Amino acid sequence: MANNKLDMNKIRKVIKLHCNGKSKLFISRYLSLSRNTVKKYISLFEVLGLSLETVNKKTDTELDELFSQGPTEVVSSRIEDLYAYFPQMERELKKVGITIQTMWERYIETHPDGLRVTQFRNRFRDWSSKVNPVMHMNHKAGDKMYVDYAGKTLSIIDKNTSEVQEVQFFVAILGASQYTYAEASMSQQKEDFVASVENAMRFFQGTPAAIVPDNLKSAVVRTSRFEPTINETLADLAEHYETTILPARAYRPRDKSLVEGAVKILYRRIYANLKDSKYFSIEELNQEIWNLLDAHNNKKLTGRPYSRFELFMEDERHELQPLPLERFEIKYQSLATVMQNGHVQLSQDKNYYSVPYQYLKKKVKLLYTSSTVEIYFKYNRIATHIRNPKPYIYTTNPEHMASTHQFVAQWNALRFIEWANSIDPAVGEYIMQIIESRNHPEQAYKSCLGILSFEKKVGAERLANACKRALDFKIYNFKTIQNILENSLDKIPMEHEKEEDQDLPDHGNIRGKNYYN
Repeated sequence: MANNKLDMNKIRKVIKLHCNGKSKLFISRYLSLSRNTVKKYISLFEVLGLSLETVNKKTDTELDELFSQGPTEVVSSRIEDLYAYFPQMERELKKVGITIQTMWERYIETHPDGLRVTQFRNRFRDWSSKVNPVMHMNHKAGDKMYVDYAGKTLSIIDKNTSEVQEVQFFVAILGASQYTYAEASMSQQKEDFVASVENAMRFFQGTPAAIVPDNLKSAVVRTSRFEPTINETLADLAEHYETTILPARAYRPRDKSLVEGAVKILYRRIYANLKDSKYFSIEELNQEIWNLLDAHNNKKLTGRPYSRFELFMEDERHELQPLPLERFEIKYQSLATVMQNGHVQLSQDKNYYSVPYQYLKKKVKLLYTSSTVEIYFKYNRIATHIRNPKPYIYTTNPEHMASTHQFVAQWNALRFIEWANSIDPAVGEYIMQIIESRNHPEQAYKSCLGILSFEKKVGAERLANACKRALDFKIYNFKTIQNILENSLDKIPMEHEKEEDQDLPDHGNIRGKNYYN
């Protein structure tokens, strides 16, 4: 510097204009200095951590000595301390509410002569890009899980036919810790995709605040810049796990750059070790994938003293929401009309399920999983059943039947015998003889009901005496008891005479109902 006084004045003006918010281009033109010169002195001013007031107080000689030093000589020890601080700072930034400003304030408390906030930010940005150029987004712990399929497929061999079948390579990664899950699945269809996403959350032992899939059809039915339509099955999974789906924007690879970077790494660490081997089942293939995945997650991150697994356990595991106890079951939908017998058909299995009798001939919707069948009428659930995979089976809830039908549905030999014995042992003996005299017990049910209903008309004692007399005649039918009670002994039919059902009074809807209730 030939003229120190003149040069120092210009430096003071550069610093003053900079502190007043002027751009480097403006300062360069205003003072007739090159932009590199302006940039150099502004950088030194920030590195030295000076203020405008301090610069104004120093003499030209002091200022000359200060600005004549190379930046390396001034900041070497401080930069060394700063870079040692960055790995821990990076981990802290993944926590909710922690910002770069917060971390600079902590830094300056322990390093009062450290860098000012602007230079601190620039140094951290440069350090991050050099240590891990892929990780350019600031991910919060427990916030997002990114999922995607690798472009290249794996394969398994059928033991029986020796046929080679391609399988998909699924990858999921947590944003903050980069903890990774991978598995092979048979396809990218919604059933396999949803199962893989659920397996990833079970592997991570918790639910993230959001799941970020690509725009494949298993995740997004219709893409949109503003409101993409989520696949209904994936939306049900999100509801079951109390999370949300945030699809990556179409043609915006940066939205899912983390998982794409993970896929590239797994190509080297997993895919390369599998492609030349033979596997005869998807379970065998997945076991080998998980062995290699464990080594990947326990490997130290580039430029950091910790692994993905350590980072996950210390910083992100406790930020995930707890998992529900039950696993998710995919729901399928079917429409049907309630039949006259109070049942609807599940066409998938060709079997039938009851609904309350009030919904006869109504159109209903069936939502079914591998274990349950739910029936809805106008958005209201009216019935739930355990799914029966056997065809042509009727699954009936007695409460769905009308009261008279409930009574008839519960007719059986033991019920009538117990009812008769509660009146008198002679009545019980006569009812048992009627049942045994028929080819099939159900042929005697109407006769039994008619006889037992006489108790309300004539009393238990008269009915018991009538049964005793009928036992003497050894003729077992309804008309015999009726004629004895009417003292019409001459009308007692012979043992070989048949009893016609149409001659019997219909007690099922009135007397039977009263006894049942």
